[in-house]
Amino acid sequence: MSVLECNRKDCENIMCDRYSTTHGYICYECFEELVNNGAETDIYKFMGSPKKKIYNSSETSFERFDRIFSL
Repeated sequence: MSVLECNRKDCENIMCDRYSTTHGYICYECFEELVNNGAETDIYKFMGSPKKKIYNSSETSFERFDRIFSL
């Protein structure tokens, strides 16, 4: 049984629910940061960047990334 580690660079979170067949697992904290970066965020660059502080979410961004990293 795997641990479901977040596939973002330098993230040590485990037991991640969100998964993309292209990008792998993403933890709640990284997903929130991705959403807050906006809908035009380059996911490849994001997943290769270190984790930053979490800010308020944007519904438009959430809808896009929720579709990509489904539960």
